[in-house]
Amino acid sequence: MSLDIGDIITLDIGSIANGGHFIARHNNQIIFVRHSIPGEKANVKITAVNSKFAFGDAIEILKKSKDRVEAPCKYARPEGCGGCDFQHIKSQAQSILKRTVIQDQFKRIAKIEVIPELISTEPSNGLNWRSRLNLSVSENKNLGLRAYRSNKIIEVDECLIALKGINDSEIFSKKWDNENNLKISYSSERDINISQFGKTVSGSNNLREVVDDNKYEISPQSFWQSHKNAPRLLLEQVIKFANIKKSQKICDLYGGVGLFTLPISKLTGENGEVHLIEMDSICIKDASKMFGDVKNIFIHHGKVEQKLGSIKKIDTIILDPPRNGVSKQVINQMIEKKPKSIIYVSCNPSTLARDSKTLLDNKYALSNIVGLDLFPMTHHIECVAYFTKI
Repeated sequence: MSLDIGDIITLDIGSIANGGHFIARHNNQIIFVRHSIPGEKANVKITAVNSKFAFGDAIEILKKSKDRVEAPCKYARPEGCGGCDFQHIKSQAQSILKRTVIQDQFKRIAKIEVIPELISTEPSNGLNWRSRLNLSVSENKNLGLRAYRSNKIIEVDECLIALKGINDSEIFSKKWDNENNLKISYSSERDINISQFGKTVSGSNNLREVVDDNKYEISPQSFWQSHKNAPRLLLEQVIKFANIKKSQKICDLYGGVGLFTLPISKLTGENGEVHLIEMDSICIKDASKMFGDVKNIFIHHGKVEQKLGSIKKIDTIILDPPRNGVSKQVINQMIEKKPKSIIYVSCNPSTLARDSKTLLDNKYALSNIVGLDLFPMTHHIECVAYFTKI
């Protein structure tokens, strides 16, 4: 019997899948279930159906996992906010599940076994970490967050994973133009910006960020990691793997405003070179303003596949691409350059595993991989993979 949207069925919940769902089966059909935990039995409401599988929400837990807790946020529920899909899971269990996803993706796609170290972040309760927040405006002109895979807006009066400075800013108590979404940014130096459609509504037009002894001044529209500690943790891991020496030539692909570029330029010294490649014009404008006059930094505005080819004799490539990973053209260009090492930062274990397979097939070894739990209370995980030339 085929399933329809709205059907409620009882399922035994199995292992985690990439993307925050858990796998269950019904009459030989795979069901991807949210708001559940492996080992549970639940009544599941079907939310989407296609020819191969279905999706559902666990709306009633009949057999609870020992790792289940009460979600601290009142909006983290089936048919509620689509953001924090792991709030019902103990923090330690969240991390274990995320590591399992990394291992499964590499075993299935890259055909290798990995045991990644997992680095957790503060605060340990998984709340009050998010420094950038995208919000929607309801018909009532109240702020809200989208339901999962939906245009439905769930009105909220706070966001528990947002920094205290965001929740204390009184944005949730105001009425807003319901034609515009809203982005709020809160920097490490307590600069705050509220913008709609890329234009500042209130606050500072420049956000000051400090990472160790490196100072940045960026536009609210430029990309910056959303966890308050993410820039520091990622930078530490990249520099540890890169082991940069004086006079080396480094490429920073998809480099944004230059989070890695600036500190690495200090390590290579005046006889080294750091090449930042980024296609976003706002990020490039910020990078040029901050360190366009630094003699050993070279800023390239454009697509990686159009700019990488002109750079010769590269020692190390660092890349932090979008979720869909890199194109075949880019990865082939990287391989042709024969760098001694490649450090790949990724927010998607699946595409990282795919691109890793290509590198492994072309005389690179995966020397280390680390998972950074930069998105507590969600299924998302950041990885840093270190490849060396064989």
